[in-house]
Amino acid sequence: MQHRRAVAIGRLMLVAGLLALAGFAHASGQATEQIKLNYSIFFAASHRNSVLATEWAREVEKRTDGQVQITMFYGGTLTPADKCYDGVVNGISDIGMSCLSYTMGRFPLSEVLDLPLGSQSGTIATRLVNDFYAKFKPKELDDVKVLYLHGHGPGLLHTKTPVRRLEDLKGMKLRATGTSAKIAAALGGAPVAMPMSDSYDAISRGVAEGILCPVESLQGWKLGEVIRHTTQDYGAAYTITFFVVMNKTKWESLPAGVQKAIEQVSAEWIGKTGAAWDEMDEAGAAFAAGLGTTVIPLSAEENAKWAKAVEPLFEEYVREKTAKGLPAAEALAWCRARLKELQK
Repeated sequence: MQHRRAVAIGRLMLVAGLLALAGFAHASGQATEQIKLNYSIFFAASHRNSVLATEWAREVEKRTDGQVQITMFYGGTLTPADKCYDGVVNGISDIGMSCLSYTMGRFPLSEVLDLPLGSQSGTIATRLVNDFYAKFKPKELDDVKVLYLHGHGPGLLHTKTPVRRLEDLKGMKLRATGTSAKIAAALGGAPVAMPMSDSYDAISRGVAEGILCPVESLQGWKLGEVIRHTTQDYGAAYTITFFVVMNKTKWESLPAGVQKAIEQVSAEWIGKTGAAWDEMDEAGAAFAAGLGTTVIPLSAEENAKWAKAVEPLFEEYVREKTAKGLPAAEALAWCRARLKELQK
């Protein structure tokens, strides 16, 4: 009897052991199951921002020991620039990079970041926009997981004919979109809306006579080949805010370890991307100089005229967003104060 009982107990232990082993194998399989993500970006594959985004993706893959695999879709081939955000929300892409201003009205509180605040570099602009998000956590971005934000260097005026005074700009057709279109109009220009990818042809064919953009675009988008003059209108300089966001459902489905790795890499890429914008500006200036582009600095008095011309945009922002129940005055005051701290 005792022998039979011992055999029965042994069998039960064997079965239990096999079941436990099977459960462990199943759990291990789940833990190492490969996660495939896609990433939509409107920059061409060769653009520095696409290169940097690809490096971000490869670093995520590395930190997750290959558990995450990210496929890049460049040049807006998966979702165009102005549909990128909705593409992420709707699950067309898992991750996307584009500009907040490509869908005006969609991010009302954050529009303050694209106003001509006067950031002096991409590093400063990028720190400002991430600090702003951490401070205000705008509800307009709650339908995605924000990985990180960034902003380019000072957006200046680049034209085919020289602009030395504000009056020279009157009626000039300028490629601009979103907030930069408002800036162009406030300065007396005639904004012509189009994707950045169409700017080269538009300027070369005379559809536009110039553009508001960072100096990096003179090389990054080859615009130095079709413009001849850069006006350093720092009094009205602006930066555009870029987002890198992830589909919220997809994010919430990821294992905690994968989420942690993505957040760590994203935090590191804030500084890398800000510095890259500044390096791109330097390269853009050198590229344009090599083609004979003339740089036109403005006097302090002339700069003040340009700054005064765009001041109504700040008043409009506060008035319109306050009417929507948003803390617009607080957001603007905070941005100006924080920018002053960063630029000391």
